[in-house]
Amino acid sequence: MQRRRFLELSGSACLAAASGQLSASAADGPAGRPHPPALLDPALLSQRNQNRSTVACRRGIVCSSHPLASLAGVDMLKAGGGAVDAAIAADAMLSLVEPMNSGPGGDLFAILWSEKDQKLTALNASGRAPYHWSLADAHALGLKEIPSLGPLSWSVPGCVSGWELLLKRFGQLPLAKILAPTIANAREGFPLSPVVAHDWVQDPRRDRFLAKTYLPNGRAPRFGDIFQNPDLANFYEALGRDGPDAFYQGEFAERIVKFSQAQGGRFSLRDFRDHRANWVEPVSSSYRGYDVWEIPPNGQGIATLQILNMLETFDIGALKPNSAEHLHLFIEAKKLAYEDRAVYYADMDFAKVPVAELISKDYARQRAKLIDPRRAAQHVAPGRLRSGAETVYLTAADGQGNMVSLIQSIFFNWGSRYVPDGLGFCLQNRGQLFSLNPKDLNRLEPHKRPFHTIIPAFMTRQGKPVFSFGVMGGDFQPQGQSQVVMNLLDFGMSVQQAGEQPRVCHDESSTPTGRKMRDGGTVALEARIPDSVRQKLIEMGHHVQPGVDTNGGYQGIWRKDDPLRYFGGSDPRLDGCAIGY
Repeated sequence: MQRRRFLELSGSACLAAASGQLSASAADGPAGRPHPPALLDPALLSQRNQNRSTVACRRGIVCSSHPLASLAGVDMLKAGGGAVDAAIAADAMLSLVEPMNSGPGGDLFAILWSEKDQKLTALNASGRAPYHWSLADAHALGLKEIPSLGPLSWSVPGCVSGWELLLKRFGQLPLAKILAPTIANAREGFPLSPVVAHDWVQDPRRDRFLAKTYLPNGRAPRFGDIFQNPDLANFYEALGRDGPDAFYQGEFAERIVKFSQAQGGRFSLRDFRDHRANWVEPVSSSYRGYDVWEIPPNGQGIATLQILNMLETFDIGALKPNSAEHLHLFIEAKKLAYEDRAVYYADMDFAKVPVAELISKDYARQRAKLIDPRRAAQHVAPGRLRSGAETVYLTAADGQGNMVSLIQSIFFNWGSRYVPDGLGFCLQNRGQLFSLNPKDLNRLEPHKRPFHTIIPAFMTRQGKPVFSFGVMGGDFQPQGQSQVVMNLLDFGMSVQQAGEQPRVCHDESSTPTGRKMRDGGTVALEARIPDSVRQKLIEMGHHVQPGVDTNGGYQGIWRKDDPLRYFGGSDPRLDGCAIGY
């Protein structure tokens, strides 16, 4: 159930799709020339640059999936702000320039290193189900699953509350100043970048609640077209003036609830008044002498720790990167971790989640013994314990040594596909991830947080910060994080190279919504993984999908001290970049 595949590739089909996105912008080129020189050749879109330089700097750095977002963050650093100010500025800009992936209608998680406090802390700014939405309500409607789109998939947006807590504790600039670059670009307009243009909504009849905001002139803007969002500019101006309380206790809450009532949603003003983001203690496990940190459930971050714990029992570094032997061990560890994920991960305010046992080394050794080094498992079971997407990721660091790993999302591409009247952003559909089975820990309950896929990550060594990172992509995120960590620590790659390597994605594991894995699931390979590896995986019993995919979107900052330096990597699968100074 991978929710986001960046530039899905299936032979020539992707190139045809890309050509369709670019053709209108190139139509004014000279006769006989299909594309003006300044525009991207669509035939090369799937062959993104795989050899970018790592960005090295001293005073500060921002890595994100769009240049305007990275630049907005660096502008805050240069204006006297810190890493948190830069991260929020970048996040706000991404809600404008990548509106299908993020926005104030979604949720947010962050892990932060405070140089002053010399410690990590974490923030869970995910929203909860409406009070007037329960298993009984869903069953009365005859539902077996919560619909993927529409008002029944809504949970309270937590993003703005996350910004508020981050700024109160660690911010150095006022919110109005932080939002100013996004407001200016929303009013003046910006040209669409290639990957964003590829992912833009296409059907005005299906997406009628998006059309007014995101389909100017009745069609999707294309690569290079100028897009404006005055409604979002107005919203951010009011937010900067009146503060986040306006979102949860004032005009904006009232407008969203009124919109919900008109569309058959379950929101009430109480849902917004009672929403709170929370500081939480991150959890960790070691891998090859480094500590990898994640946020505990309701998110899926500890799946990364479970995968790495199992892989640590094998000599991964002795294998060739992305060989069949390497990928097989990774896929099998992922299957086992995700089977636990389907059973045990849930909102810890409502369920006893055995986090300590799940991420323990003893448990990992037991689970790793189930991996056959030569044969793919077709069926796996969760461990026996006592207790029973679309996304943007960014990371920022400042000249004082503070670092932020931040992820934000509205879940599916365009979230629920509903834009509240005049607000300029989509409401998320994260509530779709509740189970409607009353026996499941992740079952729907009023004012409960659903299972979440978005996970920021961090790495320390001997109590000191070394690496802030994340990989976008719904269910894929623990898989992507684990592959990045192996590339760094087992194979000795740089922070940039670790994100450029081709990835493998295992799909169709059991899920916290109640779906079960069948026949071992399927495996998708990226381009540049040799056909010989594909064939060997098939011979080992893996069900490998034909063609190639593009999975996830990575950003990372590696830190070195004495003197303080940062090394930034940014995924070539996306439009973004690392900018440091």
